[in-house]
Amino acid sequence: MLCYNSCMKREEQLSFAVAGFDRFARTTKRAAFLEEMERIVPWKRLCAVVEPYYPTGEGGRPAIALERMLRIYFLQQWFDLGDPTVEEALYDSRAMEAFAKIDLGREPVPDETTICKSRHLLERHGLGPIVLEEVNAHLAEHGLRIGRGTIVDATIIAAPSSTKNASGQRDPEMHQTKKATSGISG
Repeated sequence: MLCYNSCMKREEQLSFAVAGFDRFARTTKRAAFLEEMERIVPWKRLCAVVEPYYPTGEGGRPAIALERMLRIYFLQQWFDLGDPTVEEALYDSRAMEAFAKIDLGREPVPDETTICKSRHLLERHGLGPIVLEEVNAHLAEHGLRIGRGTIVDATIIAAPSSTKNASGQRDPEMHQTKKATSGISG
């Protein structure tokens, strides 16, 4: 029963929050990638590596399932996300939410502090590289390799027109774009 208690059991019926009533949904590249990782990553093996170091939740808040926190850790690695950004992404992306086995109809996403503590636990015991190496070796056995991706965290800032400033000059930091035209008239 090495990893059984701390790894998630997913036998419950899904809530309406994840039931998928979208009429025109399609599978995105991110969702397809995460579905593939769901299928081929050896989660029980990874749990077994980390479980001896993972808190049981005795004497405090109940511990979040180890497998869920490992899944969030991998989302951070694969998509180059910080702790607050992965928390936000889990609320924002159904594919990531599903990959982390989070049902927002039943539970919240772990907050950034919990995510940070979990990541630090892996780092403190030198487990991050070990689990990543374990996954990469497992994928290599299946002829696969993972590159690193990013999710851009863009912030829109209200700014005046580039020439409507105190000096009346164009601000060198402001750039404008034009709609591309093909040059073909019809």
